[in-house]
Amino acid sequence: MIPLVMLISVLSLAFAVYLAREVLAADEGTPQMQEIAGAIKEGAEAFLRRQNATIFGIGLGVAALIFVLYAFVRPPNPNDPSTPFNMAVATTLAFCFGALCSGVSGYVGMFVSIRANLRTASAVRSSLNRALQLALRGGAVSGLFVVAMSLLGVGGLFVLLKAFGVAEEKIPLLIVGYGFGASLVALFAQLGGGIYTKAADVGADLVGKVEAGIPEDDPRNPAVIADLVGDNVGDCAGRGADLFESTAAENIGAMILGAGLATAAAKAHVPFAAGLPGVMLFPLVARAFGLIASIVGVMSVRTDESEDPMSALNRGYYVAAGLAFLGFGVATRWLLDVPERPHAWLHFFACGLVGIATSQAFVYITQYYTEYRYRPVREIAAAAQTGPATTIITGMSVALECTAVPTIVIS
Repeated sequence: MIPLVMLISVLSLAFAVYLAREVLAADEGTPQMQEIAGAIKEGAEAFLRRQNATIFGIGLGVAALIFVLYAFVRPPNPNDPSTPFNMAVATTLAFCFGALCSGVSGYVGMFVSIRANLRTASAVRSSLNRALQLALRGGAVSGLFVVAMSLLGVGGLFVLLKAFGVAEEKIPLLIVGYGFGASLVALFAQLGGGIYTKAADVGADLVGKVEAGIPEDDPRNPAVIADLVGDNVGDCAGRGADLFESTAAENIGAMILGAGLATAAAKAHVPFAAGLPGVMLFPLVARAFGLIASIVGVMSVRTDESEDPMSALNRGYYVAAGLAFLGFGVATRWLLDVPERPHAWLHFFACGLVGIATSQAFVYITQYYTEYRYRPVREIAAAAQTGPATTIITGMSVALECTAVPTIVIS
């Protein structure tokens, strides 16, 4: 199972490199476009260098604290996979490795995005389909890289710790530091980039539109460049690190639950056919199959010059969701089968089906509340014609309404 996960992850990384090369080979547009994009790229890279230097210093302090707590403060437990010192070393190294992978994922996302932006803007002058594909494939580089790196990291640590003689059911307890390290980087990347971009956005509007009379998003206003820098470091680098953290934490948490489930099933004399390793590695296998589904979905997106781009994106999502549904079914039947309970795996499969259906519902909900064709946006636009007060009231009412529907869907 681990070799399959590692193979799919490596192939996904290779495909991400292929997409990146395709995006970077596209036309870069006019000299003026390149000049503005160059300023954004320079600012984004400078911001990320400074941010990473801060994270590095804090990360070293946190790593030292983790080592001290595990080695000298935390009392030993009979269920511990190793001695306190060995646990401290393994957890600290996993923490550092997770932080490194999270930072790399964020940087890759930003590196590609600030270059895909320029090429998409250039492509849209001649072809809507080409621009849509460049934008989507540029984003797919980050998405594939994040998930593949997470799987490689968790899978690699699993193989390494198993080689050192750690019992398989105890391994997830030693790699929790991997998720914690990723979370630390994501915290700074999301908050730092988010605060920066919002401050620059508000400052650009106040000074440019209100005081100087410069149109919105005019590159003559330096704050506009700062705002676009913030969009890249917050929404691209920060989002990449955040998604990596979420993926890693979900994988490790599900592995811990899987180990507990398999152990309890064995004690109840209804063991899983794949044994403890199969149940514990199920989340990695299911997510690896999801990578394949995502690749096919991304490559299936295309449109013509008169079609709504959202329709093409929706088709790609349907393809990916359908393949993910099949892949999840295969993984469930393969790894969660219980010979004594022939239909038990269907219960797990039904849970996954509910999750996929919920994500599909969220797509519709998001589009309904954000697209101009539907009632919520039209109501806000109509309210804006009578003044700022009615705009704020209508916007708040729509915002409260749109949070209620997802809550109901989740519950």
